[in-house]
Amino acid sequence: MYRYRRPQKRRRRLRTLSYLIFAMLVFLLGYYIGGMNETIVIYHNETRPLNIVTYIPYLVNESYSNVSYASIIIPAVDEEGNGLTTVLTVQAIPGEGRVLANIDRLLFWTDTQNSIRTSSKVASNITGIDLSNYDIIYTIKTNATAVEGPSAGAALTIATIAALEHKRIDPKVLITGAVNHDGTIGPVGQILPKAEAAKDIGARLFLVPLLQSQEVTYKTSRYCEQIGPAQICTTEKVPKKVNISEEAGIEVVEVENIQEALEYFLVEE
Repeated sequence: MYRYRRPQKRRRRLRTLSYLIFAMLVFLLGYYIGGMNETIVIYHNETRPLNIVTYIPYLVNESYSNVSYASIIIPAVDEEGNGLTTVLTVQAIPGEGRVLANIDRLLFWTDTQNSIRTSSKVASNITGIDLSNYDIIYTIKTNATAVEGPSAGAALTIATIAALEHKRIDPKVLITGAVNHDGTIGPVGQILPKAEAAKDIGARLFLVPLLQSQEVTYKTSRYCEQIGPAQICTTEKVPKKVNISEEAGIEVVEVENIQEALEYFLVEE
């Protein structure tokens, strides 16, 4: 009398298994696209914006007291590994200690959200400002649908500090690097295309994590040889050590932590 329940259970199991497989595929695809320690900007159409950004200066909203903004130019790579730049704006307003990301037409992936949380905590520690009475809002100005990766962590932190301390950021200085809980700057990938993107918009200085002013790139080549009657071909990757400053044509400085990076960024009003 109850034999028809067994196929229903089997279908439910298959449906659940299908959902799990789909979730795993989505995760693996995101990891493959993002790479390790990368900030990826995924565009929603085929039109790419010019690699020229407009700096948004520190502003004060006269409607409120203790409201401030700071903006910083962030180097990133697109899903094809090409360098580009975008603008991050941080707004500090009286509030309830919330850390908010403006998601209007833009999805912040989990690793980027974690960088935002870490950045706000590090900024609070460095400035000594209690954020429990502020809301910090992060907005990225870009023609994109998704931003992922932790490599903007250092820039997020610096912009937060500038907003909290009412200081201006030098728009001709750019940085790439993850941020750790203690304010140290962690390694990232794709340094060269980011440096080239910084050069393209007229930046004079590009800050990178320790030991990353040089990197190894790989050129793919095809090698063929005749073995008896057959020609055997293999694909080889040839390593090349690249000096980022010389290759991109921009001054590159290694920095260990946020405090060191701030010396290059903040401009007194």
